[in-house]
Amino acid sequence: MKNICDWNNCFDTGEYKAPIEKDNSKRYRLLCLAHVKEFNKNWNYFKGMDDEQVFDFLKSDMTWHKPTQSFSSSDNFFKVLWNNTLKDEFDKTKLRGEYNHMNQFKFDANDIKAFSILGVSVGQKWEQIQDQFKTLVKKFHPDINLGNKEYEEKLKLITLAYTQLKNTYKEKIDT
Repeated sequence: MKNICDWNNCFDTGEYKAPIEKDNSKRYRLLCLAHVKEFNKNWNYFKGMDDEQVFDFLKSDMTWHKPTQSFSSSDNFFKVLWNNTLKDEFDKTKLRGEYNHMNQFKFDANDIKAFSILGVSVGQKWEQIQDQFKTLVKKFHPDINLGNKEYEEKLKLITLAYTQLKNTYKEKIDT
């Protein structure tokens, strides 16, 4: 069954899709080649919009018209991860005291890799690891980098490395 062109008084075959609305809906009409060319020549997505509406559309287009969450949103993945990562569950007085230098302990391969990911020396003081982690979060956070997935993946890796070291330091302090 052939579709007839959806243009006034045209009986050619309608093979080409043309949107009915400009809201990115799935609704469309079928036009013949000549009329889809005419339609495309006259199509102006921004027709009827003022400058502010065009600007808002283009800004939203940067995130594929999907809502974004600020870092302060309560259910933001990075906020939850950040809060869980920064919970210090060990006694800081011990950390500042006799165990301040972790060089006396042996670190496993995961710890060594975590030190490397964070860009700190093996056995670094905990406060310096925390400072480096905060610096890296600020540098690689997706909100700072326009939602770039590469930065998001890098930040996940950094957070996992930080969590690895946090657990290692906690274990060594508690023993």
